[in-house]
Amino acid sequence: MRYYLNIGTNLGNRLENLHRAMAALSAGCGGCMASHIMQSEPWGFESQHQFLNVGVAIDTAMAPHDVLDWLHHIERHLGSASHRDENGHYIDRLVDIDIMAIDDEHGRPVNINTPTLQVPHPHLHDRPFFLTPYRQLRPQHSI
Repeated sequence: MRYYLNIGTNLGNRLENLHRAMAALSAGCGGCMASHIMQSEPWGFESQHQFLNVGVAIDTAMAPHDVLDWLHHIERHLGSASHRDENGHYIDRLVDIDIMAIDDEHGRPVNINTPTLQVPHPHLHDRPFFLTPYRQLRPQHSI
């Protein structure tokens, strides 16, 4: 399956954070294709720190929930804490990796709606820093 991911960071050396996250993804699945890096304002909360975001496409036979667990492991390994505070509000973060969309082995979009994973991402259309990289990675797909 092909997974379309978004990596975001607004703390520390943002460019280095993106490169470290992409290296971890590549090491786990044999490579990745990346969009252009873009800068964006924080979404859903106020912060003086702007984000850098990059879209990444990876191919793996792992099941979606296993990929989600793997992404959380990468975030923790890179030193990222939760991206929400104790009240559930978004906060600054070192690295956040989200699954934007998934294609099955025939290139058809996968839909998942569970308490822990929604695909396509419920905010794919609301967030330009998701949508622009996604369209770069999958230009033939009309949303």
